[in-house]
Amino acid sequence: MSTTTATAKPISPLRRRMIEDMTVRGFAEKVQNDYIRHVKNFTIFLGRAPDTATPEDLRGFQLHQREQGVQPPTMNGAVSALRFFLVTTCDQPEMARHLRIVKQPQKLPVVLTMEEVARLLEAAPGPKYKAALAVAYGAGLRVSEVANLKVSDIDSKRMVLRVEQGKGRKDRNGMLSPRLLEVLQEWWLIGQPTTWLFPGRDPLLPITTRQLYRVVCDTAAAVGIEKRVSPHTLRHSFATHLLEQGTDIRVIQVALGHSKLDTTARYAHVASKVLRDVVSPLDQLTPLVARKVAPKK
Repeated sequence: MSTTTATAKPISPLRRRMIEDMTVRGFAEKVQNDYIRHVKNFTIFLGRAPDTATPEDLRGFQLHQREQGVQPPTMNGAVSALRFFLVTTCDQPEMARHLRIVKQPQKLPVVLTMEEVARLLEAAPGPKYKAALAVAYGAGLRVSEVANLKVSDIDSKRMVLRVEQGKGRKDRNGMLSPRLLEVLQEWWLIGQPTTWLFPGRDPLLPITTRQLYRVVCDTAAAVGIEKRVSPHTLRHSFATHLLEQGTDIRVIQVALGHSKLDTTARYAHVASKVLRDVVSPLDQLTPLVARKVAPKK
C-alpha cells in the first residue's frame, strides 16, 4: 500500500481515505488488505467509482457473487468491507442496510483421537516442529499464535504461555502443562532460539503459518491419518479432549480465548466420550426389556 517506490501505482483519493480510516481504527494489515480487495472487486463489477453505487448495484453484486459460486465466508467478508466503506469512508449509512449477510452451513470440526495426535507429534520432522505442534495441541493455540510466540513468552514460574495480540488483538495467557514445558525445553537446548521461539528460514523472522500448515499436512499423510488435518485440527482436538475429560466448558472458553461461550459449546457436538457416558432415558424404561417366556409343555 506504500507509494514511496517508483514502480508503485498511484492510489486514488477514495482508496487513500479508506486506508486512512482503517489505520485510525487500528485495523490489522491483513484486514486492510482484505477490505481493499473486496472493494476493488466491487468496483470492477460496477465499472465506475464505488461511491456512486445504488442499492440495486449492491443487490446485483451479491447476486453476481452467488451465481459465480462465491462461498458464504467470502461473500460475508465482502459485506463487512463494503459496509465499512459505505458507512465510514463515504458517510452513506443508509446504503449499508441493502447488503445481506449469507447464512453459512454449520460444519462440525475435524477432531483427532489422542492416539492420532501422538502419532502426529512423534512423526514431526525435527524437534522444532514437534514443539510447535505440541504447543498447538497442548495449549490449544491458533496457528498464527504459535508462529508468533517469543522465547520470552514462556513463563515457567506461573506455567503459562503469554499470547500477545491474538485474535481480536487481545492479549491472553495460554496453558503451559509440565509435559509441554519439557518439550519446549528440549527444543530450546537443541535450537537455542533467541527471540522467536520458532524462527523461520531467516532466523530474524518467525516461522510462517504456511510452513506449519505444510508440515502438519505432510506428516498426517505420512503416518496414515486420512482425516483432513491442519494446525487448527490440533486446536479442535485440544478443546474436545478437555471436554471429554470433564473440564468445565467455561475453563475451555478461557483457554481458547473465545469471547462467546456459544463458540466453545460446539465442541460438545463432537465430544463422543461425553455422549457415550450419558445414560439414554430409553435405558431407564425397564418394561421395554424383553421378558423370558417359559416354554410350553
